[in-house]
Amino acid sequence: MNKKQEQYFTNQPTSAHDLHTINFNFAGRELIFKTDAGVFSKLRVDFGTKVLLETIHSHFQELPDGKILDLGTGYGPVGISLKALKPDLKIDMVDVNQRSLNLAKNNLELNDFSANVFQSNIYENVTGSYAAIIVNPPIRAGKTVVTKMLVESKKHLINGGIILAVLQKKQGAPSAERNLKSTFENVEILKRNKGYYVLQSVND
Repeated sequence: MNKKQEQYFTNQPTSAHDLHTINFNFAGRELIFKTDAGVFSKLRVDFGTKVLLETIHSHFQELPDGKILDLGTGYGPVGISLKALKPDLKIDMVDVNQRSLNLAKNNLELNDFSANVFQSNIYENVTGSYAAIIVNPPIRAGKTVVTKMLVESKKHLINGGIILAVLQKKQGAPSAERNLKSTFENVEILKRNKGYYVLQSVND
C-alpha cells in the first residue's frame, strides 16, 4: 500500500513513527495518551469521541452491569476513560491496527489501569458476550464496515445489553440510526452536539 494512502484501519501500519503525547482531562482526572502516525486522531482526542465520552459519563449509572467491548479502540481513549470512571470495570479493547493496540497497552500502563487488549477485525476474534459495546466507527473504512460494526453487535450483547455509537449526521448517522432500529427494533438519540449523534440501542 502506498504510505500516503495508508489509513488508520490498516492491519500493520508502515508509516514512519511520529510520536505525540495527549493530556486529556476526563471526569476530573488527567489522563495521558501516547500516539503515533498510522493511528486515528494522533494529535488530539477527536470531537466525536469526546461527545461519546461525555454522554457515557452522564449516563454511567444506567450502563448494564457486565463486561464492556471498546470496539475500534485506537490508542485507547474510550476504554481508558471508562477505567477512570470505574477502575475495576472489565473491558475488552480491540482494533484491527496492531500499532494502535501496542499504544493502547502502553497507555493503560501509563494511567495505571489494566484491560484485555487484542487484535480483531471487527468481531472476527470476539467470542464473549457484553453488557455494552461502544464504538466510534471508522467512517473512512466504508459503509460496509460501519454497518457490520453496528448490526452484528446484537450477536455479542447479553439480554439487556446496549450498543452506543457516535457518528456525524453528514457521515451516516441517519443511516446508522435506521440500521440499529431495524436490528434491535429500538434506537434512541442520547445526544446531539455540532452534528454528532450518540445513538443507543438495547438488546431486549
